[in-house]
Parts: sequence; C-alpha cells; structure tokens
Amino acid sequence: METRDMLWSGWGDPDRAEPLPEAVVGLLRDLLGVRTADARPVALAGIAPPEPRLDGAELAALTEAAGGAEHVRTDAEARVRHTRGKSTPDLLRVRAGETSAAPDAVVLPGGHEEVLAVLRACAAHRIPVVPFGGGTSVVGGLAPEGVDRFVALDLRRMDALVAIDHESRTAVLQPGLRGPDAEALLAEHGYTLGHFPQSYEWATIGGFAAARSSGQASAGYGRFDDMVVGLTVATPEGPLDLGRAPKSAAGPDLRQLVLGSEGAFGVITSVTVRIHPIPQERAYEGWRFASFAEGAAALRRLAQDGPLPAVLRLSDETETMIGLADPAALGAGSGAAGCLAVLGFEGTAAQVADRRARAAGTLRDAGGEPLGAGPGEKWAHGRFNAPYLRDSLLDVGAFVETLETAGFWSRIPELYDAVRNALIGTLSGSGTPPLVMCHISHVYQSGASLYFTVVSDQGDEPLPHWEKAKHAACDAILDAGGTISHHHGVGTDHRDWHEREIGPLGAAVLRAVKDRLDPAGILNPGVLVPGE
Repeated sequence: METRDMLWSGWGDPDRAEPLPEAVVGLLRDLLGVRTADARPVALAGIAPPEPRLDGAELAALTEAAGGAEHVRTDAEARVRHTRGKSTPDLLRVRAGETSAAPDAVVLPGGHEEVLAVLRACAAHRIPVVPFGGGTSVVGGLAPEGVDRFVALDLRRMDALVAIDHESRTAVLQPGLRGPDAEALLAEHGYTLGHFPQSYEWATIGGFAAARSSGQASAGYGRFDDMVVGLTVATPEGPLDLGRAPKSAAGPDLRQLVLGSEGAFGVITSVTVRIHPIPQERAYEGWRFASFAEGAAALRRLAQDGPLPAVLRLSDETETMIGLADPAALGAGSGAAGCLAVLGFEGTAAQVADRRARAAGTLRDAGGEPLGAGPGEKWAHGRFNAPYLRDSLLDVGAFVETLETAGFWSRIPELYDAVRNALIGTLSGSGTPPLVMCHISHVYQSGASLYFTVVSDQGDEPLPHWEKAKHAACDAILDAGGTISHHHGVGTDHRDWHEREIGPLGAAVLRAVKDRLDPAGILNPGVLVPGE
C-alpha cells in the first residue's frame, strides 16, 4: 500500500486544512477572550533538528538489520516528521520549531525478522527505540524520557493482509496497515473490521493494538482489544507468539499483557483479528434529551437491556450548543436546546429496521425526542474532521485539547462534574476561562467513557498553563473513581497517575515484565511503566 506522510505540524491531510470563519474567530474573542493572532507554524524547510548522535558503527548495525541503507533515514525532514505525536502540547512545540525530541534516525524494517534484528542491534549498542505507526499518540507516547538519543522504528513497510480464515472469520494483518487500507483489503473479500476511531484515517493496526484503541462503532463491534485473538511480538529477548484459540484457561492471557503496552514491552509485528461481513445497510439518526443526565440514563438502558446500536453517543449541553458534533457547523449549534444523541445501526435491512424500532421505544420512554436522520448523517459525514478544526483553532491563537476517562454508571455523574469543575476552576483561576464540552461515545453494560474537549485562550505560557489544568483534571479523575484513560493510553503524560491507579505492587509487576522482555531498557523509555 502507498503510505502518505501526515501533516508534520498538525493533523492528517494538508489539503483538508481550512481557516476558521471570521464569525468563529469573533466568537473566540468575545466569548473566551482569546487574543486571536496569526499563530501558524514555522516552515518545515527552516527547521534544523540537532545533528544525529549515532556513530558509524551504530548506523552500520542498523543498516544491516533493516536490510539496506535506504531503510535508515537520518535526513532532517524524516526526523522532524517522526518528532513527538499529535497532542496539543506536542504540536505547540513542533509548530514552534522545537525539535530537541527528534529521533536520531528513522529505521524502516520490512518484516518480523528485521524488527528482531533491529531490536537486537539496538540492545547491543544501548540505543533506545520508539515504535512508530501513524504517529497519532496524544499522551506523549513518542517522546522517550531520560535518553540522549533514540531511533524511531517506522513500521510502514509492514502493510499486508497476510491471511484470511473464512471459516473462523479472522484475518492476519501486519502492524503498519493504516485503518482505511485495512478496510479496503478486507472489503475485497466481503469483510470489515468495524473499527473507526477518530484517528482511523491515519492510525495503524499495530497502534490500535498497542494503545487499546476504541472505535466510534464500539457499541456494536467492541474495542480493538476485544477484536484481537492473536499477536506476534518482537522483543530484544526474542519473539512472542500469542493466541492459539479465541479464549484459553492456560494461565493468564499474555495477549492482554501486550495489548495496551505502548511499545514498552515489544514491537507488535502481526495481529490476528475477528472480522465481520460488510453490513448491507447503515443508518444514522439523532435524538434530543432535555439534560445530559437524562440522556445518559437512556444510553444506560440501551447498554444494559438493548437493543444496542453499533454507534451510540451523547453530547452534553455545551457540546450540543456549540455544535461540535458537526464541526463544519461550529458555533451554529444544533438548533435545539438540550443534548444531542447520535445512534448508528448496521446489519441487514431487517435487522436495522427492527433495532431502530425497538431502540426508539426505549428512547421515547426515557424522555427522548426523535430528530430524524439529519443530525446522525451530519455526524457520520464529518466524524473524522474534529482534529482539523483543532489545527485551525491553534492557527489563530486559541488553545484546544482533549482528555478522556471512563467509569461505572453509578459514578458517571460525579466523574463528569469533577473533571469539568477541575478544568473550569483551574483555567478560570489562571485568567483564561474555558469552554468545556463532553460526550459519551463508548458504552458498556456496567459503565461508559467520558470525552472532554477544552477551548480557551493560550495564556502567556501555553504549556505550563495547560499542564496545571491537566494535572488537576487527572487528580479529579482518580479521586472520583475513574480510570486515567479509556482509549488514549498512558504514554508519559499519564504515567504518574497510572501508578496511583494500579498501586505500588501493580507498578512493580510491570517493571518486572519490562526487565525480563527488555533488560537493556531500550523500548520506549519513560512510557507506561512507572518508576522505570
């Protein structure tokens, strides 16, 4: 598959970037006091990262392991394009030309054996390695800590559909396949993976597994870790081949040790996943609820008693008012007060009709008002556009960032209030009152996720300004009984709160696993593992 490079200073396809309408710029200024200014990034050609810190012997070892000099890049552009991820703090640094966290080389192995060889070479020379899929991390997962040099291990050459088992309905995929390419290859055989996170257009199969990604149709298809039945992993100590059956009682499931490990325990080189026949029909619709609490109660009823749509999400009053569910209409809102819920149904025509009818009965009984197909279709049409909107907001000097968590249904109201209050209180106290929006987008029988979007002025020093608010929100999440991440991962940003969540003994277990699989400590140092 042909792999395009993502925009180095922002999200996705450079051709899809659009300036904010003047009315929205005025709204930012009048509503939030954003000191709008031209804050576009510096030119890529003008960025000069530090000189590579690898010597001749080290580069020769990497070249041999990767199968040739053309697969080891040390030019400035390749290194800048592999610098950090796509969180707002990462982007603010890169947009300003700050590249102290640039890799010293970008290594592009072509298969499992080459990945093993690269890891062995790096362990021998004590060169840290950061696996790189789509580069979409938003939790500091691509900037190792405490190192004076490192290489980015770009898996884009490993982009094949290896095999399909029609009888078992599974497929073996290589880790460098991006979401759309995986869907296209599966569609040739009549299948879909059903995994469509907001990062879908750019993130990779290996990244989905390494970060426990959750797609927008998770109510129907499950999270990505639910889809995985097998994994092949390369570590400095050798390979791991995991998954001989869908489920097993042969001890703890080591697949779960790799899923969510963010490259700290090894490099995923193939993934075996469940696949599904392409649905005959997809239908989206919108519903209005008077309040977020009322809408959340309705979602809980569907999650617990059914019927469960493939897509089930609810925007709070602020997100509905601003119109973030339809980024193209930012500032125009939904045209109605209350909270917008979006439902998506997939399957045969008969299955879709039956589920829609039964869900409608439940939603009406819970106080919902049907809005027809329009709001749902608008969401489906623009569901991958929000990150482009973030770039446009940064261009005019606004600050915008997201964070997420999850909790049990009984704790959702407290968790929602605690995070909102922490963000509003901290940012307002710093002189930059924010707009804080939230939605539920992943539901379970026992609980749901909460996804927050924050917009404010950047303040005089954007990075420490946001860090104070983010820390307050993370404290609030744990204090209110939530998890520090539902699907963004741990990275370096959440590592300290992750340690609090799992406790000292849990942290010691992760360190022990790390020491056995990566005794030289070269795999993504500082990411995930507490006290490393």
